[in-house]
Amino acid sequence: MLRLLRKKLIFGAKEEHLVVKGPIRMPTKKLRITTRKTPCGEGSKTWDHFQNLIELFLRNLKTIWKMRIHKRIINLQSPSEVLKKITGIPIEPGVDVEVTIADSNA
Repeated sequence: MLRLLRKKLIFGAKEEHLVVKGPIRMPTKKLRITTRKTPCGEGSKTWDHFQNLIELFLRNLKTIWKMRIHKRIINLQSPSEVLKKITGIPIEPGVDVEVTIADSNA
């Protein structure tokens, strides 16, 4: 999902003949929670480390959740009108896009 969106953004920027820098990879954030859970749901005497969210695996009656947050930075030098046109592409659920416009007059 992230790779496809990145390709669409860069392709749209290059169609408009903009200066593109990136994508720059940021460190992957891995989220974990510690739970005490048995198959019956009551809890157990031992602590198990489970990771939270996205992929669900069932192994030996244990539920393992994983959540990894991947970030990319793409720098575009363009007027804000052109940037609005490029970022108007449809975005899939699960992908968040943050747009920051820096004032070139400062």
